[in-house]
Amino acid sequence: AALAGAEGKGSGPPPREGFSRLTSADAERAVVGNLCRCTGYRPIADACKSFAADVDLEDLGLNSFWKKGDAHVDKLPPYKEGSIGAFPEFLKAEIIASLRVDKCMSATVMVGSESSWHRPRSVEEYYRLIASDSFDGSGTKVVAGNTSSGVYREAEVYDRYIDLRDIPELNSVSKDSEGVQIGAATSISRVIEILRREGDDCKDVIFGKIADHMEKVSSYYVRNTATLGGNLVMAQRDEFPSDIATILLAAGSSVCIQVSSGKLNVTLDEFLEMPPCDYKALLLSISLPRCTPENVSSSAGAVNMTGDKTESSLLFETYRAAPRPLGNAVAYLNCAFFAQISSDESSGSLILEKLHLAFGAFGTRHAIRARDVEKYLVGKPISASVLLEACNVLKKSIVPKEGTTHSAYRSSLAVAFLFTFLYPMTKRNVKPARSARLNGHAASDTNGNPNCPPSADIDLSLKETNGVKSGLHSNDHILESCKQIVEIGKDYLPVGIPAKKVGAELQASGEAVYVDDIPSPEGCLYGAFVYSTKPLAHVNSIELDPSLEQLKTVAVITVKDIPKGGVNFGANTIFGPEPLFGDPLTQCAGEPLGIVVWLLL
Repeated sequence: AALAGAEGKGSGPPPREGFSRLTSADAERAVVGNLCRCTGYRPIADACKSFAADVDLEDLGLNSFWKKGDAHVDKLPPYKEGSIGAFPEFLKAEIIASLRVDKCMSATVMVGSESSWHRPRSVEEYYRLIASDSFDGSGTKVVAGNTSSGVYREAEVYDRYIDLRDIPELNSVSKDSEGVQIGAATSISRVIEILRREGDDCKDVIFGKIADHMEKVSSYYVRNTATLGGNLVMAQRDEFPSDIATILLAAGSSVCIQVSSGKLNVTLDEFLEMPPCDYKALLLSISLPRCTPENVSSSAGAVNMTGDKTESSLLFETYRAAPRPLGNAVAYLNCAFFAQISSDESSGSLILEKLHLAFGAFGTRHAIRARDVEKYLVGKPISASVLLEACNVLKKSIVPKEGTTHSAYRSSLAVAFLFTFLYPMTKRNVKPARSARLNGHAASDTNGNPNCPPSADIDLSLKETNGVKSGLHSNDHILESCKQIVEIGKDYLPVGIPAKKVGAELQASGEAVYVDDIPSPEGCLYGAFVYSTKPLAHVNSIELDPSLEQLKTVAVITVKDIPKGGVNFGANTIFGPEPLFGDPLTQCAGEPLGIVVWLLL
């Protein structure tokens, strides 16, 4: 998919022969989160990067199989545009048939094997649906991408699902001079594209930074499905440690909610403080305000005490600490800071006019604003003593709830990130700029945008203040360069010589055929174990759930079906033989009681 996407971006000079338009950074981002216990992550990333024209052959792990000096481009398999393997059509048809879902997805109600699936086409239709007599809120789940099922393992099978993706109002995007309004059902990947496009004029302070941070949320393929609204609802209702909620809170975002009485516009801070939302409250859209010096008012006045004009500048920075920098890793702490600062030309000191300090994922119900710290800092010139006192105030605000793991570490992270953000402002020779948009991986004063020339308004001294953070959160290079050297002793040759697995080419090329790739033959039978839900229980009988009546059950095999002379034997362990079926008393919860065999029509 990444190779196909790179081909679609056909602008610019063509790549050298045998390579794709994919960059090494794009290849690494495409496979982030694909961990493999036997192969390891780096070999997978190296194999994918070998398609990229900008790859450094010395950085590929392939050189461990070549003798010194033999690494050259001809050793890599050539790449041809348009030769990408697609998902097999027979597998698409089989999956669609097994789900009993029409290919065009045009039906408002689709009935599956166990649950009904509803797709309202408007907000009004949604509320008519939940108000109907047949609606039972306890057995209903409202979804968009339904990626929350990967976070919260739900044992419950819902009677009906309501999919919000066909409601136009939840997919709309509108822009004006005040900001951008994004529908709640918009995927996170599309939100990133929208913010990058809006920030390409190099005037907005925060849109590019928010997009950068969103790329650290989950993995690429999850972001393609997960929605912006779903992420915020999880943070509000399920206490999900959302990075997105934290950075949008610092940016001063607001949300629009549809309730029975009508639409309600509230700040994100107020939304997170509300009681947990249920199906009666529908999140419609999220509004992100533009942050440029032109549309952010100054509270410090236009002149200082001596009559000199003051300059105002906007700073925005995001941070996160997690077991892994990218991919499916919940943060120990995430935070985002927005500041409007002014410079007193006579004294050279910096004064905070406006400040948003948002912290999340540290063991609290949702992301919060450190308002005590904000109140202490606003209006004060930033000095070392003021910064020290602000850190002391913050320690009292960021207190993880009881039972939170690594609580002391999370609190210390909050102080460290605040110090990193404010410390450069204590340098008296720093003068803020009017419209500098600072970014952790900005290149050549262009904020990472090759089409945007350096702004004449950017003050070099201000960029120096952000130098502490520069590069810490760069998404351009996920893996550091490496050189793999395999030292082989001669004592036990040929043991130790790198050897290639027989099926390596088949598996790496995607041509290996696995059982799941083989179409099911006609009349194929399916089976599933029936497990005990209680330990030390007598098994009286096994009855199927009424919802499974539509399945053509062939047989229910239990201990009674073992032929005469056979033994109820399942496995032989170091503790002795274990029975295949629990009889007459179950030993533990989860012990097999029987096997249901059915024919899928």
